[in-house]
Amino acid sequence: MARCSPPLLRRLFCRAAKSASAAGAGAGGTSKKNIVFLGSPQVAASVLETLLVASESPDSSFQVSAVVTQPPAAKNRGRKLMPSAVAQLALDRGFPGDLIFTPERAGEEAFLSDLKEVRPELCITAAYGNILPQRFLDIPPYGTVNIHPSLLPLYRGAAPVQRALQDGVEETGVSLAYTVRALDAGPVIASEKFAVDEYIKAPELLAILFNLGSKLLLHELPSILDGTAKEKAKPQDDSKITHAPKLNSDESWLSFNQEAKLLHNKVRAFAGWPGTRAKLQLVNQNGEPDVLEIKVISTKACASCDKTGDGNEVLFSGNSLLIPCGGSSCLEVVELQLPGKKVTTARDFWNGLRGQRLLKSP
Repeated sequence: MARCSPPLLRRLFCRAAKSASAAGAGAGGTSKKNIVFLGSPQVAASVLETLLVASESPDSSFQVSAVVTQPPAAKNRGRKLMPSAVAQLALDRGFPGDLIFTPERAGEEAFLSDLKEVRPELCITAAYGNILPQRFLDIPPYGTVNIHPSLLPLYRGAAPVQRALQDGVEETGVSLAYTVRALDAGPVIASEKFAVDEYIKAPELLAILFNLGSKLLLHELPSILDGTAKEKAKPQDDSKITHAPKLNSDESWLSFNQEAKLLHNKVRAFAGWPGTRAKLQLVNQNGEPDVLEIKVISTKACASCDKTGDGNEVLFSGNSLLIPCGGSSCLEVVELQLPGKKVTTARDFWNGLRGQRLLKSP
């Protein structure tokens, strides 16, 4: 894997691509079009896998000619540099390392030069994580198409799934849209709706929507590659725009002054990263309080609390901690995590208190 492919290898690839195209034209009368894929996390790797499998079909009209992804990043405790999920998948599938590009920015001259050498006719993006300059967008003649996990123009931005769950939506979806300079503002080729239940979390919903997006992309690729998709693509209604700004770790704290439903939606939305945190008071048998910080993993929301307490006391019922919240509502915490510990059930946590009282922090 390299940031800049050696010129010789680039030339060899271009010759190989031309030879493959010529062979395809001789055998079936048409040549395979070059597609460049851009993506980084695991959900994007699933899209790349779908494209690679489809491209291997004898009657495929395209081939994945290069992959673009974020540079290797330090991960885990050892802080070892590791490739992105997309790069790792490409390498595992035997994709040429010199055709996996990892520019810091998509506007780097060396990268744009490498991209032109590959001669992409279409670029496809899925959670790539870099802004694409106009010089990039001008390269592929059939444009750049993005898989965006929302029903555009709703939830434009970096965290569409998380912000939709935080808002408690009952329906979302995925859109295929042409990329323009303005963020997520291009004409929409197609979209598909998805009903959201009240317990699904962001990582699961992200995976579902990108899976739907992969299938939608394969269905629409023929029209994208023959140019008719541009004719049918619909401009977005700017009067319906909503935004989905990037998540911030400072947002992860829960305030029990809010209603339980809002907190439950936040737990679902922030699952994975950055998670949701809360502070409680642990009171020992001598009445001495100590602050207890927990990470809230899984919850339910109750419109009212049936159990009696002093208004601040955290109780236990069934399999949940019952935390009183705003509007006389109650947050049921089913799973939680203590600092430095593994995720545990509320029942196991409660049994470990050994008679100590638990209160909301003031």
